[in-house]
Amino acid sequence: MSHTSTATPAAFPLTIHPHWRAAAEARGFGILQRVKDRYHLLLSCKACGATHMSKIFVVMNSQPQCPRCIEARWQADAEAAGLQWAGRDPQSRHHGFYIADCRHRLRRQFELIKRAAAGTCDVRCELCQQQKEQEEAEAQGWELIGPDPDGGPNYRLYRHPECGHEQRVARANMQTGRFGCGLCGEDWPAAPSHLYAMQFKLLNGTCLVKLGFSRNPDSRLRHQLLKHRDLDAKILKTVPMATGQLALQTEKRLHAKLQAGFPDLVAPPDLYAGELRVKSEVYFADAAQVIFAMLDAIEPEEDS
Repeated sequence: MSHTSTATPAAFPLTIHPHWRAAAEARGFGILQRVKDRYHLLLSCKACGATHMSKIFVVMNSQPQCPRCIEARWQADAEAAGLQWAGRDPQSRHHGFYIADCRHRLRRQFELIKRAAAGTCDVRCELCQQQKEQEEAEAQGWELIGPDPDGGPNYRLYRHPECGHEQRVARANMQTGRFGCGLCGEDWPAAPSHLYAMQFKLLNGTCLVKLGFSRNPDSRLRHQLLKHRDLDAKILKTVPMATGQLALQTEKRLHAKLQAGFPDLVAPPDLYAGELRVKSEVYFADAAQVIFAMLDAIEPEEDS
């Protein structure tokens, strides 16, 4: 009695049509076999040799993406951005994990890392950034609480330990100390201030002087007036004033004298607009001696 063996038929067709192979080859892949069901193919990447499963529809109508090549690009972007690749986020197809130089683990969008790799943005560690901002606050006698409750990207919420007052402050102002406590601090009209004379040497070699007033002339010079930090600039003279209000009134009186008595020494704003963040009350260098004499005459008034 003879027995005839019969092969179990495949659950789906195994035929690979020539036009499928041609489409796959044109897109950088070879077709190894049909898998899973009648709609899927097992592809081999011509670039790296890795295999992955793809729908026939994708092979015929769009560009298949090799998972290994994609991850290699993510890793290359991470290295170019100064990070170490630590794997994709299984919870999000748009995010990956990275190790920063500080050894902290970051979760970032792939697109952000690509921009960082191209040099169009930076990747900051939140933990290190928070520590830096806390140190900035401590240097001014404050404590960092957290982000701005109103959502301002340039503001933070701080606490003044001396009185417990909590206050929104621009981070730039916290860095330079150009603010006061809303509960126990003095407003600028009542707070001590200074008149100052400053000198600027523009990139074209022109020397200018400015007369003004500020609670903190050095901070005013370094953090507010200059558009370029490397501009040659210095404080020539300061005169302490009892209050900001008195400093303002005196400054206006001196400018009126200068502009009435020495109109040819007033520098046109167009001359310095690209290098200074002010639009008036700037003079040519020849006005320096006149300004010094005015400031010297004020000092006995303040001492009397």
